[in-house]
Amino acid sequence: MNTDEPVVPAPGGGGLVRVRIDFAYDGTDFSGWAAQPGLRTVEQELSSALSTVLRAPEPVRLTVAGRTDAGVHARGQVCHADVDPEAFGRLPGRSARTPEQAAVTRLGGVLPPDVVVRRVSLAPEGFDARFSAVRRRYLYRLCDRPAQADPLRRRDTVTVRHELDVDAMHRAAQLLLGLKDFAAFCKKREGATTIRTLLDYAWTRDEDGTLLGRVEADAFCHSMVRSLVGAVLPVGEGRQPVEWPAQVLSAGRRDPRAVVMPPHGLSLEEVSYPPDAELAARAREARAVRTVDGDAQGAMAVQPR
Repeated sequence: MNTDEPVVPAPGGGGLVRVRIDFAYDGTDFSGWAAQPGLRTVEQELSSALSTVLRAPEPVRLTVAGRTDAGVHARGQVCHADVDPEAFGRLPGRSARTPEQAAVTRLGGVLPPDVVVRRVSLAPEGFDARFSAVRRRYLYRLCDRPAQADPLRRRDTVTVRHELDVDAMHRAAQLLLGLKDFAAFCKKREGATTIRTLLDYAWTRDEDGTLLGRVEADAFCHSMVRSLVGAVLPVGEGRQPVEWPAQVLSAGRRDPRAVVMPPHGLSLEEVSYPPDAELAARAREARAVRTVDGDAQGAMAVQPR
């Protein structure tokens, strides 16, 4: 079965139904989202749990909105699965719950404590967790005052030695917005474009002193968010001018001074989708390779990571 193609729920009960799963996880003890032999991953845990509650003869396959790396967290992750409608309908047992409500409860009973399913729902026609998404929002947490570091947040906050100029970091981030080729901030993969639309990149200081980096785009390529954070860090330290990250971007190649930041400071906060009537069209659009002038070429898929 091709999991990139949406499955329309069959009103008569035949075929498969597509369910949307909204969930969160602490990525500390995971080797990322994607299943890997011999390693503990979020995909493996969630697929195993779903297969167990549905009593599926084979592991249930999942398609996720954005694959996260080892150590990266998620508060607003989304995936879909195509499942047997009869098995899904049996989930409530003798209770008055809906199958969707029962799925949340049953998955909570078998999942480890570092994965939480928030909501299960029948997916609208044309929904694809990966390709239908229009934007993904991440948050990066930095502590630049080590003596004030909160040891209870050590798993989701990166500490640096010197205090940073958050205003300079914000100004530098603003120069990166728009539809651009982010090759300088991505680990290139064969057949995947590095052209993205960076919708929002902002730095603020929270009430407790923590620096919060909000990064939002239509899609991300591999290591892009952590590289964007690493690009503005030298600006915050005063070692590079505000214009420097934009100059690195224009050069189109990796710069060793723009480091890839540690994963544990990063969390996927939200995935947004268009109205139901536009889901299928958005999925088709996302599969096309883009150019910097916004045109689509060929049928190679954008990697929304």
